[in-house]
Amino acid sequence: MKLNKENILIVDDNYEMLNVLQRSIKALNYHTYKASSVNEAIEVLKSNAIDLLITDLNMPEINGIELLKYTKEHFPLLSKLVVTGMPTIDTAINSLKLGAVDYITKPFTNNELSTAIKDSLSKSIISDTAIVTEQNSYAEIIGQSSHFKSLIDVIKRVQNNNVNILIEGESGTGKELIAKAIHYQGNLSKMPFISINCGGIPESLMESELFGHVKGAFTGASESKIGLFQAASGGTIFLDEIGNAPMAIQTRLLRVIQEKEITRIGATAPEKINVRIISATNSDLNEMVLKGTFREDLYYRINVVNIKTTPLRERGEDILLLAKNFIEKYAVEFNKPKIIIDEKVSNILMRYKWPGNVRELENLIQRMIIMSDEVITLQNVPEHLKYHIPQQPDFLKSLKEYEKEQIVKVLNAVGNNKTKAAKILKIDRKTLNQKITD
Repeated sequence: MKLNKENILIVDDNYEMLNVLQRSIKALNYHTYKASSVNEAIEVLKSNAIDLLITDLNMPEINGIELLKYTKEHFPLLSKLVVTGMPTIDTAINSLKLGAVDYITKPFTNNELSTAIKDSLSKSIISDTAIVTEQNSYAEIIGQSSHFKSLIDVIKRVQNNNVNILIEGESGTGKELIAKAIHYQGNLSKMPFISINCGGIPESLMESELFGHVKGAFTGASESKIGLFQAASGGTIFLDEIGNAPMAIQTRLLRVIQEKEITRIGATAPEKINVRIISATNSDLNEMVLKGTFREDLYYRINVVNIKTTPLRERGEDILLLAKNFIEKYAVEFNKPKIIIDEKVSNILMRYKWPGNVRELENLIQRMIIMSDEVITLQNVPEHLKYHIPQQPDFLKSLKEYEKEQIVKVLNAVGNNKTKAAKILKIDRKTLNQKITD
């Protein structure tokens, strides 16, 4: 018989049950992996493309519920089947909430196991297909404008290429959503995706968090710890707000990218890693390079492919579509499934400039649903939206702002060569530096 292409990981602390399950599943012509603990299972998941996880719940030290939580966060497309000898209503509900497709109890027949495996795999395939075939959505990105279509085209081009990507754009424009779409729609989808906010970790802890440390490396290092780069090995690491990374960390990141290896704090030998790096920022990294606050060599290393997000104010065709999507989502959550939006409110949503972008729209929809009954009306709209004053037009900019914009354009055109830029602008290099830093 032909071997099925799916890889199945079986997790159970009972070695006899583990071997019985493996023999039964092999007899169904699936390729199997096995693990007797959650930690062992995580290592298998990191290094292999697994299609279905079959796990027991009651295990010593770390139980199966914790494994389900881990896979929901790091492997959300992985299909999961729970097998246990001690079923309760609570464990069943918790398992399903954490993404388990099915739940079977011991003892069970080979036919029951075969049916559960086939159902779990087929439900996973149906879910993936539904995501991909939606014309106005890709993964969790919603839209129908030309900007949306261009973005999806770029994502599809890079999702199967292990290149470093820089996503630039204003806060609230969905940079992490784009990073997750690249990862989960590509060939690394079953490998780890780890997100790090470079501005959210204290500088004193950042090196240890990213690269790990060995026991005794510093006061309080009572045991060795792997860093987030090692945890993401084989998958994708997302460095959000990379512009906030301290200079010392920038230097370490540059070496990681160049050498494809990390050295834990206190260790003498480096460790090889294989990870795709997606960075994001709402800062102007090019300007930071000119000011000397961001390493130029690191900028070029992380910016192999550049994706610029579009502010919501420039995506007029997408505003009502996004609003409708959020209404459907939160109407169910807030137990108001029949709620609709008044046409006058729709007009306000289209007219508003959305300085907080999609995140602001999502928060507003939640607020208006909570504050309304069956129809979202003008009464439910915050005052600042009703009487919004448009942003300052370009012709009201100062001469200094225009001057600085022109200098940056010239510097970009000559590859940041200040001598050439000064010659084109007919000013000396000292004046150029002053105008950039003012």
